[in-house]
Amino acid sequence: MIAIISNDKPESVLDQRLAALTAEEHGDCFAVEYPFCQYYLPGEPELQLLALYEIKSDGGDRSVRISVTDRVAEIKTAIAGGAAGFTELADAFNLAVMNTSAPLLLDTVAIAKPWGQEIWYTGIEERGQSSFVDDRGCSIPIAWLFSAAPSRLSANKERNINLLKILDPLPEEVYGDLYFELHEEKREVYVVTNIDASAWPEGSGAIRFGFNQEVRREYTSDDDFRRAYLAAVQSYEEIRREIDEIFDHERKKQGLALNEPVDAEQLKQWQQQLPESLQSEEAKRRAEMNRFTAVKSLNLGDVVKVPCFTPHALQHGVRTVEFQTPVYERKILAFAQKVLTQDHWDTPEAVELMDLDEPVEDKLEVVESGQHHQLERVVQFADFEVFRLSLAADSDWQFPASGEYGLLMKISGSVQSGGCSLADEQAQFLPAARQPLTIANTGQDDAVLLLAQPR
Repeated sequence: MIAIISNDKPESVLDQRLAALTAEEHGDCFAVEYPFCQYYLPGEPELQLLALYEIKSDGGDRSVRISVTDRVAEIKTAIAGGAAGFTELADAFNLAVMNTSAPLLLDTVAIAKPWGQEIWYTGIEERGQSSFVDDRGCSIPIAWLFSAAPSRLSANKERNINLLKILDPLPEEVYGDLYFELHEEKREVYVVTNIDASAWPEGSGAIRFGFNQEVRREYTSDDDFRRAYLAAVQSYEEIRREIDEIFDHERKKQGLALNEPVDAEQLKQWQQQLPESLQSEEAKRRAEMNRFTAVKSLNLGDVVKVPCFTPHALQHGVRTVEFQTPVYERKILAFAQKVLTQDHWDTPEAVELMDLDEPVEDKLEVVESGQHHQLERVVQFADFEVFRLSLAADSDWQFPASGEYGLLMKISGSVQSGGCSLADEQAQFLPAARQPLTIANTGQDDAVLLLAQPR
């Protein structure tokens, strides 16, 4: 019968069982029941979990497979009834099975936004949790699995995993355009993963990025430019609030919360019901406001580093991976929809802070270059760094073991990582206890991947 052990540090039990395993024994199977602190929820409630462990030993090579579930009573009953094997239990209860030393496929969670959605690969918070998924299609919240083997999986950084996410704006102008905002401390980096052909039929997307230098030269001083821009934004904000008040009445009629995202099709219907004079005035003032800003063209695979104090707004239909420092501050200068997260714009203060100069585009640092590959550093933050790997057709590259966890995402090409074929925008979590990983381009075109790891 499978031993069931109670211990609030389940990985310590795994360590003990591994140490006790003799060379003659071919494996071990046991379960650990433990309280799990849901630190990402208000009040940090405890949840009772059961971790199932399977150790396989072949000479000097040992592998560990884990499954974690909150169906504690059912599993214990099954074990008491004679269920004798790890695989038998996993199959009977559709439990995800994870190898602690192999790449783990990440399953995403979508977070609704006024302009579209964010797609989280490593999100652990009240709004949503990402999961790991196995080759049988079974999934497990990533926080649960980390709790069962924090050292092997995350090098004990399980509460500070870098947030890997995609910004997925709607493909429609205005409705899919993000806030025009700036940051004083937070640093952001975007990597373009897809450009919607219906929004950008010529293939190049865009980001609103800083200010139009020609319009800037129309003014005798930068102070005059700032005052004129502020006046244009405040003029637009006035009509924006008038329209949003009308839309709020519609929200109330439909029983919607005033800060709840509304489907773009619904917003368009409400917009079309406005008097034509109001629609025309809104478009006119929006154009006058936007003429002060610059628009930067974006193509698939492009990297955009956003300097502090540079206002920016990713445009509709341009999907990007976003990497950011863990500083959650921003100042909203303008938005062509209702801002749902705060009841004001920060334009007066932001106008005094914003950098008017055209942002300087830094070239990526080439870290490693060979006949068939190139590794470039996209960004280096205080706590993590991101690389872009380009692989020529029919070639491979080995990602060395570092004792730290890693995140890998395929952008383009035909890629196999750890024997798993990756689709575009699919991502893997690379455990800290992994061996060196071979990443192969099995196609006839170049492949591009992103790699992130703690520093």
